[in-house]
Amino acid sequence: MVKQSTLDGWLLNHFSELLKKGSLHVAKTKTPIVLYRNTMEEEEGESYQETICTLTEGYVVIQVITSGGGIIPSVQQQLVFPIDEFPDWLMRQSKDLLQRCVDFLEDQLK
Repeated sequence: MVKQSTLDGWLLNHFSELLKKGSLHVAKTKTPIVLYRNTMEEEEGESYQETICTLTEGYVVIQVITSGGGIIPSVQQQLVFPIDEFPDWLMRQSKDLLQRCVDFLEDQLK
Protein backbone atom coordinates (compact mmCIF):
# COMPACT_ATOMS: atom_id res chain seq x y z
CA MET A 1 0.00 0.00 0.00
CA VAL A 2 2.86 2.38 0.77
CA LYS A 3 4.36 1.88 -2.69
CA GLN A 4 0.98 2.55 -4.32
CA SER A 5 0.46 5.83 -2.46
CA THR A 6 4.01 6.88 -3.33
CA LEU A 7 3.39 6.11 -7.00
CA ASP A 8 0.09 8.04 -6.92
CA GLY A 9 1.87 10.98 -5.26
CA TRP A 10 4.56 10.97 -7.92
CA LEU A 11 1.94 10.81 -10.68
CA LEU A 12 0.03 13.76 -9.18
CA ASN A 13 3.24 15.81 -8.89
CA HIS A 14 4.27 14.93 -12.43
CA PHE A 15 0.82 15.84 -13.77
CA SER A 16 0.91 19.16 -11.87
CA GLU A 17 4.24 20.02 -13.48
CA LEU A 18 2.92 19.09 -16.93
CA LEU A 19 -0.15 21.30 -16.36
CA LYS A 20 2.11 24.23 -15.39
CA LYS A 21 4.24 23.74 -18.51
CA GLY A 22 1.12 23.39 -20.62
CA SER A 23 -0.36 26.55 -19.12
CA LEU A 24 2.81 28.48 -20.02
CA HIS A 25 2.57 27.09 -23.55
CA VAL A 26 -1.06 28.26 -23.75
CA ALA A 27 -0.03 31.72 -22.54
CA LYS A 28 2.55 31.95 -25.33
CA THR A 29 0.40 30.55 -28.14
CA LYS A 30 -2.97 31.92 -26.95
CA THR A 31 -4.44 28.53 -27.91
CA PRO A 32 -5.98 26.26 -25.25
CA ILE A 33 -5.04 22.58 -25.12
CA VAL A 34 -7.85 20.00 -25.18
CA LEU A 35 -6.82 17.41 -22.58
CA TYR A 36 -9.65 15.02 -23.42
CA ARG A 37 -13.06 14.67 -25.06
CA ASN A 38 -15.62 12.02 -24.20
CA THR A 39 -18.79 11.58 -26.24
CA MET A 40 -21.82 9.54 -25.23
CA GLU A 41 -24.51 8.98 -27.87
CA GLU A 42 -28.11 7.93 -27.32
CA GLU A 43 -29.07 4.55 -28.79
CA GLU A 44 -30.86 6.10 -31.77
CA GLY A 45 -27.79 8.25 -32.46
CA GLU A 46 -29.89 11.40 -32.64
CA SER A 47 -28.56 13.09 -29.52
CA TYR A 48 -25.30 13.10 -27.65
CA GLN A 49 -23.53 14.44 -24.61
CA GLU A 50 -19.92 15.51 -24.91
CA THR A 51 -17.47 16.29 -22.11
CA ILE A 52 -14.57 18.52 -23.14
CA CYS A 53 -11.66 19.20 -20.80
CA THR A 54 -9.48 22.16 -21.78
CA LEU A 55 -6.27 23.57 -20.32
CA THR A 56 -6.18 27.35 -20.41
CA GLU A 57 -3.84 29.91 -18.90
CA GLY A 58 -3.88 28.94 -15.21
CA TYR A 59 -7.11 26.92 -15.28
CA VAL A 60 -8.66 23.67 -16.44
CA VAL A 61 -12.21 23.99 -17.76
CA ILE A 62 -14.58 21.03 -18.11
CA GLN A 63 -17.73 21.57 -20.15
CA VAL A 64 -20.60 19.12 -20.62
CA ILE A 65 -22.48 19.86 -23.83
CA THR A 66 -25.69 18.22 -25.08
CA SER A 67 -27.06 18.36 -28.59
CA GLY A 68 -29.12 16.58 -31.22
CA GLY A 69 -32.64 15.28 -31.70
CA GLY A 70 -34.14 18.74 -31.87
CA ILE A 71 -32.05 19.96 -28.93
CA ILE A 72 -30.06 23.11 -29.58
CA PRO A 73 -26.43 22.56 -28.47
CA SER A 74 -26.07 23.86 -24.95
CA VAL A 75 -23.58 23.79 -22.09
CA GLN A 76 -25.22 21.75 -19.32
CA GLN A 77 -22.39 21.99 -16.84
CA GLN A 78 -19.14 23.89 -16.56
CA LEU A 79 -16.42 23.26 -13.97
CA VAL A 80 -13.38 25.50 -13.58
CA PHE A 81 -10.33 24.40 -11.59
CA PRO A 82 -7.09 26.23 -10.83
CA ILE A 83 -4.36 24.01 -12.27
CA ASP A 84 -3.04 23.15 -8.79
CA GLU A 85 -6.45 21.70 -7.73
CA PHE A 86 -7.26 19.74 -10.88
CA PRO A 87 -4.89 16.73 -10.43
CA ASP A 88 -6.44 15.72 -7.08
CA TRP A 89 -9.97 16.09 -8.44
CA LEU A 90 -9.16 14.03 -11.55
CA MET A 91 -7.46 11.32 -9.46
CA ARG A 92 -10.69 10.94 -7.47
CA GLN A 93 -12.73 10.74 -10.71
CA SER A 94 -10.61 8.33 -12.76
CA LYS A 95 -7.01 7.17 -12.57
CA ASP A 96 -7.27 5.96 -16.17
CA LEU A 97 -8.33 9.40 -17.36
CA LEU A 98 -5.52 10.98 -15.33
CA GLN A 99 -3.00 8.65 -16.99
CA ARG A 100 -4.46 9.48 -20.40
CA CYS A 101 -3.98 13.21 -19.71
CA VAL A 102 -0.41 12.66 -18.50
CA ASP A 103 0.46 10.65 -21.62
CA PHE A 104 -1.14 13.27 -23.87
CA LEU A 105 0.68 16.22 -22.24
CA GLU A 106 4.02 14.38 -22.26
CA ASP A 107 3.57 13.86 -26.00
CA GLN A 108 2.43 17.45 -26.68
CA LEU A 109 5.10 19.19 -24.62
CA LYS A 110 8.19 17.33 -25.89
